[in-house]
Amino acid sequence: MSGALQAVRDFILGRNPGLGELPDDLDLIDSRAINSLGFVEFIFLLEELTGEPIDPEDLDLNDFRTLSALNARFFKEEAAR
Repeated sequence: MSGALQAVRDFILGRNPGLGELPDDLDLIDSRAINSLGFVEFIFLLEELTGEPIDPEDLDLNDFRTLSALNARFFKEEAAR
C-alpha cells in the first residue's frame, strides 16, 4: 500500500474510530465513512497528497467509493514507482 493511500486510510479511520477496519472494497459513501460535511476536507487531503488540484467539475462519485477506486484514480502512478 502506498504511503498516500495509508494517509487516506488514517484520515478516514481518524474520523470514524468505530469502523475498526477499513477494507479496500468498503463503500465509503454508503457506509458514511466519508460524509458530505467531511468531503471538502477529504478533497483537500487528496490534493495535498497528489500535489494536483481536483476540479469539482471533473469529479466522478465512483472515484471516491472505495479505497481501491481512490488508489486507481489518484495514486496509480505513485504505486507504479
